[in-house]
Amino acid sequence: MTIGSKIKIKAYDVDAFVGRQGVIEGIAPDLGHTLVFKVRVGDMILPGWFREPDLEELPRPYTTLIFDLDGTLTDSSEGILRSIQYALSMSGIEEPDLQKLRPFLVAPIEETFTRLYNLSDEEARTAMAHYQDRYLKKGIFEQSLYPGIPDLLKQLKSDGYRLAVGTSRSMKHTTTILRFLDIQKFFDAVGAKDEEGSLRTKADVLNSLLGYMGLSSAKSTCVFIGDSRRDIEEARQAGIPTIAAAWGYGTKQDLRNAGATHIVDNLQGFKGLL
Repeated sequence: MTIGSKIKIKAYDVDAFVGRQGVIEGIAPDLGHTLVFKVRVGDMILPGWFREPDLEELPRPYTTLIFDLDGTLTDSSEGILRSIQYALSMSGIEEPDLQKLRPFLVAPIEETFTRLYNLSDEEARTAMAHYQDRYLKKGIFEQSLYPGIPDLLKQLKSDGYRLAVGTSRSMKHTTTILRFLDIQKFFDAVGAKDEEGSLRTKADVLNSLLGYMGLSSAKSTCVFIGDSRRDIEEARQAGIPTIAAAWGYGTKQDLRNAGATHIVDNLQGFKGLL
């Protein structure tokens, strides 16, 4: 039994953890120097010590973790929003407040040009071209990992999870970002849109990724972690359980309405769920 293991206590109908957050295992001299454990349930430490026969380790609910990129692993908002701001200015629209552009983070960009700024289809395509021009030259590097992500990925790999990325970005952009942020080493596979355009949606990307990883018939062992309503809806369409990352760009209400299997507020809640 290792510290941090998710367990059941035979005498109680509860899920618990062994020795988390500074509560550790020990030796009981009165029991012949038997190894004993402190047990945590939520934020409460149960009184007394427990022996190994008192505990049952639970199987992991998921063994493969598939992460969205933008808004889940990375905060890419600055580069995206500044590039949208540039594209609008090239279309004759000055928008000095980047916060007003945040709806672009959770919806297709070209569609959002039309919906929010009443651009025609042709104008939206032109704005999209201006966006891509600035983004690919500069904006793609105006991003950073959320605090704690590198340590989380390192720990998950050490704990034996299979890790993957599943994103609506192109494969070229995705690999550029992963290398730039130095996290490509943590992932067993990367799913992204192909150059041929055969993978049109994130659901297509996820199904292709699962096939590549040999998991098409084992979707219940996988979970997709994303931060937007669209992320959750498309993962559900692909038949994959979901964890909504409420630290990202989507609102908790949208994530709940999208039917997320789980919702977590921060990385600590994420680790506790696993």
